[in-house]
Amino acid sequence: MSQPPAAASRDEPVIRERGDACPGALRLHAADDGFLARVRIPGGVLTAHQASLLALAADRFGDGHLELTSRGNVQLRGLAEGCGGGLAELLDAAGLLPAPGHERVRNIVATPMSGDGHPERPDVLPWVAELDRLLCANARVTALSGRFLFAFDDGRGDVAALEPDVTVLGGVPRGRALVRLGPAAGAVSVAAQDAPRAALLAAEYFLDAADAAGTRAWRVRELPAEHALDEAEFAARLAAAGIAADRVRAVDWPYAPPPRPQSGGAGPRGTLCVLPPLGRLSSAQWRVLVQVADRDRGLRVTPWRSIVLPDAPLRPPSGAPARLEGAGLVVSPDSPWQSVTACTGRPGCAKSLADVRADARAVVQRARGPLPVHWSGCERRCGHPRGTQWVDVLATHDGYRLSVHGQALPHRTDLAAALTAARTTPSDSEESEVSEDAVKK
Repeated sequence: MSQPPAAASRDEPVIRERGDACPGALRLHAADDGFLARVRIPGGVLTAHQASLLALAADRFGDGHLELTSRGNVQLRGLAEGCGGGLAELLDAAGLLPAPGHERVRNIVATPMSGDGHPERPDVLPWVAELDRLLCANARVTALSGRFLFAFDDGRGDVAALEPDVTVLGGVPRGRALVRLGPAAGAVSVAAQDAPRAALLAAEYFLDAADAAGTRAWRVRELPAEHALDEAEFAARLAAAGIAADRVRAVDWPYAPPPRPQSGGAGPRGTLCVLPPLGRLSSAQWRVLVQVADRDRGLRVTPWRSIVLPDAPLRPPSGAPARLEGAGLVVSPDSPWQSVTACTGRPGCAKSLADVRADARAVVQRARGPLPVHWSGCERRCGHPRGTQWVDVLATHDGYRLSVHGQALPHRTDLAAALTAARTTPSDSEESEVSEDAVKK
């Protein structure tokens, strides 16, 4: 099964001269539009009550909006200076701050459709909850950066494709799970019930390697080659901790695309995937999500800046799709907002050269195409898609510069037309395949 394109590998080890300044719910980040808080939501799982309190926090302390991140977390912006204590109290009441000293290291993504009843795929959400409990009880892991990422994939290959630092893959025969370290080709096989503890031990192994390297690495792939994590060593560490483990030298890693916006089918209830344009919602839109969510199953924030609502009502008079569309949220797979993302841009970011979100909205209806597109206000390209198969719209002092598949495009006056052409540009590999097919015919 083909894999999505990977990010470019690093030729030299990363050497960091300062600590990780990644924001959290307690460590607020100063932005041009006020302070920013990032609330970690392991597995993206929120109860309706927790989601309601997040909307209250956005209104009481922030600008009345909530932003979804590429780690399945939620950000609050426009926070006033000095609001930290009140915000922490509200989040604690919601159960979103179980261990204040660990809140920035609880970066766990999970297959958002997990638990859908597929006979060969386990429900990985209990594994998420167990790892979260283990993290919060472990003093050592507070040394992890706020960017270190765990992923629990139920076997379909969606979150396993996000370049996690520790990947747990379920759906393995005989009640096993595979644990992968960074981008390794192989993995270590453990009993499924041992998977959360194995993931914790993988993080401790990384911290030991990072300490030995002395480069202040934040991610597994940043470790220098001589300190790279080794699957045989990891299996030995697991055995020493009482976890039976087998090394698997090569794994045919599955891949599945992210869930697309969809209205849930023809039955009275079903699973909805909802896309907020550019991953940003007003508190009023967020409350509509809460109102249509199932009381028991809640909401799931995905790493693709969408929201999954399991077992939502589909038919009138309480039908969720119509209510969500009426609130300006996307539930149609053919929406022009599909695969369009953007950084914060102006006025929230001092480094941005443009209001990229406003500019994206201005052309979204006229610039459709199969390739994802990301709008960036500066060279940092915050939040861009992985790999190279996407259109880069970069703000400069002289307007926008477009590139696709890593190649710059000639300047065109009509931005919408240029973007449409870019989004339909085949890659070199696709052109080769077309040529070969033509020859065969």
